[in-house]
Amino acid sequence: MINFSFDGKAYTAQEGDTLAAALLRNGIGLVGRSFKYHRPRGIMTAGVEEPNALVTVGEGGRAEPNTRATDVFVYEGLVARSQNRWPNLNFDLGALFSLASPMLPAGFYYKTFFGSAKRWMLYEYFIRKAAGLGNAPTQGDPDRFSHRAAFCDVLVVGAGPAGLQAAVDAAEAGKRVILVEQDNILGASLIRDPQELNAVWISATAARIRAAGGRILTRTTASGYWEHDLVTLTQRLSEPGQIPVNGVAQRLWHVRAGQVILANGSIERPMAFAHNDRPGIMLSQALRSYVRRFGVVPGKRLVIATNNDDAYKTAQALKDAGAQIVAILDARPAPAGANSGHRVYNDAVPLSTKGARHCLKSVSALVDGKEMDWDADLLAVSGGFTPVVHLHMQAGGTLDWNEDAQAFIPASSRQNVTTIGGAAEPQPIFKMVPVSKPKKSFIDFQNDVTLADVDLAWAEGYRSVEHLKRYTTLGMATDQGKLSNMAALGRLAEKQGVAIPEAGLTTFRPPYTPVTMGLIAGAGAKDAGAHVRRLALYDLHAAKNPIWQPLGYWFRPRAYPNGDETLAQAALREAKAVRNNVGMTDVSTLAKFEVSGPDAAAFLEIICATTVGKLAVGRGRYTFMLREDGFVFDDGTVWRLDENRYLLTSSTGGADRMATHISYVRQYLCPHLRVSAVNVQEHYAGIAIAGPTAKAVLATLIGEEPPRHMSTVPAVIAGVPVIILAASYSGERAFEIYVTASDAATVWTACETQVMTVGGALYGLEAMEFLRIEKGHLVVGGEVDGRMTPYDLALDKMLNKAGGYIGASGLARPALSETGRRQLVGLEAIAGDIPEGSMLIPSEGASPQGHVSAAAFRIIEGGSVALGQLVDGFSRHGEVLIASSPTRGQKARVRVVAPHFYDTAGERYRD
Repeated sequence: MINFSFDGKAYTAQEGDTLAAALLRNGIGLVGRSFKYHRPRGIMTAGVEEPNALVTVGEGGRAEPNTRATDVFVYEGLVARSQNRWPNLNFDLGALFSLASPMLPAGFYYKTFFGSAKRWMLYEYFIRKAAGLGNAPTQGDPDRFSHRAAFCDVLVVGAGPAGLQAAVDAAEAGKRVILVEQDNILGASLIRDPQELNAVWISATAARIRAAGGRILTRTTASGYWEHDLVTLTQRLSEPGQIPVNGVAQRLWHVRAGQVILANGSIERPMAFAHNDRPGIMLSQALRSYVRRFGVVPGKRLVIATNNDDAYKTAQALKDAGAQIVAILDARPAPAGANSGHRVYNDAVPLSTKGARHCLKSVSALVDGKEMDWDADLLAVSGGFTPVVHLHMQAGGTLDWNEDAQAFIPASSRQNVTTIGGAAEPQPIFKMVPVSKPKKSFIDFQNDVTLADVDLAWAEGYRSVEHLKRYTTLGMATDQGKLSNMAALGRLAEKQGVAIPEAGLTTFRPPYTPVTMGLIAGAGAKDAGAHVRRLALYDLHAAKNPIWQPLGYWFRPRAYPNGDETLAQAALREAKAVRNNVGMTDVSTLAKFEVSGPDAAAFLEIICATTVGKLAVGRGRYTFMLREDGFVFDDGTVWRLDENRYLLTSSTGGADRMATHISYVRQYLCPHLRVSAVNVQEHYAGIAIAGPTAKAVLATLIGEEPPRHMSTVPAVIAGVPVIILAASYSGERAFEIYVTASDAATVWTACETQVMTVGGALYGLEAMEFLRIEKGHLVVGGEVDGRMTPYDLALDKMLNKAGGYIGASGLARPALSETGRRQLVGLEAIAGDIPEGSMLIPSEGASPQGHVSAAAFRIIEGGSVALGQLVDGFSRHGEVLIASSPTRGQKARVRVVAPHFYDTAGERYRD
């Protein structure tokens, strides 16, 4: 037995139970409250489509709110809490909102609270206070996450019978196969229908796949389908709230596949009738899963309502388990299951339910035109099946309408994707029209959207499916409409007087299920199996035992500790070497593009927002690039190597994005220009030498006077041709040396020997961060976060006044130069150390007015400084704020200053 707790009470579960199964096993029917009206909610499904059973799992920093109880496997010591209730789940004062439902119709916040602005400020506070379900933890997340990249011939999504067969066929044909399944075991529909194909076939098939070299990933969800058959997978290595055994909680996979086979099945639909949301009402297949897989029968007197044959399998499962089925309500006039041995009512459609103390008590239905009632504590419904087409649509696919199944099924796609199994051939059903009053006929169970809300939106003019979605919040909950969309489309089509395919479809956006933010943010652990891009100088770095830091797929030295130095001690020593003498670092990962041709300058003046054409040969300048909407998306330098040949550098993190952007502009926007743009990121290795004695060191290496600041010359080091760029990212005199990757070790060794001869040091990313923050240099992903314009970053004086660059028209919008925008500022600590990522607030309890993007210690003078974004920051220099980080429990008083803490006149890096 496994011990766990729910809302502070101790329970036991069996090995393999989901939290939902364990709660049902312990007789717990009420597990949550709906978002809007706080209506009591029970477990409705057995999968990721669950809209009701959302709980917080775990404690402290590992607490995960809005976790589906159907998608968590119980482990020893699991702690779960219900959400969206006060003071407790059984007695929730929020249920008073249900009494006020006539005042809270669809779109109420757009019309109920119109009036003076002052009153709206009062209303807004309470509306926002009521928003959301679970509470995000205030402590930092202690878990670590990893990333992997993989390539395969065939990726199969879904390990049901169709997926298993497709995977074994491909693997035994010699294909590299990856099979993914979101459950912790294989089989899917076979698990709830063991009489059809048993565990022996599943086990044998899995063994054949592995024997043929295939890879099987369980607890893995295909979360998104991207261009060029790139599929992202999210793999759980531990359960929510659980301490990871190997230190890594989740893994994000980037899989590039030659062929993708989608065998992800279909989702059973609920039925729309009055009070169809009570605890004790669940989907038929879900009930069958709990009975067959977990051995749980969550009721004594059962009614089944259906419009298809599949529900009779549930009836048989319940009969085998010894449950009492009092009625099967079949909407069809002559159902095939009429001779199943159960009491079957033809032409029977549910009308309503009654309950008491959050439990189901009775079910009423319209049977052949007459109303009938049955006492029951469990109602299983099956309103048909919706194929899971999310990934197919994300792949750029199209859909066909299947009239027999009353469902959209995958058709063609512009990518290499094929759909098989239940997602391609859903079961036929009998088309039903709701006969209940629409007021309490729920279709979106989490957001409390009813058929009446759809009718109201239609009456008020919101007749596009996208407008309907946003006005009613239909399909905008954590389940993203997996259960509600088809019911809403049916109602909308009915109102429009058209067939469902003509009513339209909403967009299927990734991820398929919610993804942890930490997983997206990046690898917090060195994953031995991760795809790694190695620096040309990797072996030379590794020989010095540095602290490594993942940077995308790259691993770069973060610091080179001496002896038992900590990271902070090593980085400070390295940074001091640069400030006082000379340092040397590897900058090979910077993006680099050679742009050449008669129209190279014109091309670059479209790419870059600064002037390029006026650069003299041998000169360079800082530049930045904008999106079409006028926001900065990358920065770097541009150098004129020859009359029609330029070198453009940009950030490491944006290298792939920049390569795509340049290719798009050259091929699509400017095919008429005579220009070539070649990505030379890995062709050239880069070495930076920085510090007061850097010029003397370089002069010794090349045997001549180094170039002046922002100039470039070809040279020779240790007999190897190199390109030298005089540019500084540290605030000191500095040079970047670019050499073909095959000769990089020779040049590095020569440079290192000379640097060490004069008492210099190697430095890594941590020291580089100290140096650039002191000088006020920007970094993409930090200060340049996709929300900042050149005006916000004080770069507007560098803009090409002639315009013509990408983003010029977007930047001209008045809103981008108005007051109230966040602007780049510097921050000096008055007391305490400035927490990185902290909020900037004028006083305790005030709303955030900005945030800290990067923080460091002053290298020579000492003290904590930072860069950040602050509303109207340019005009607030001298103001004192609080930098507060609730997740870390840290705060510091800071003074707003200019974002330059070192050599503000710029004298140290110039000749």
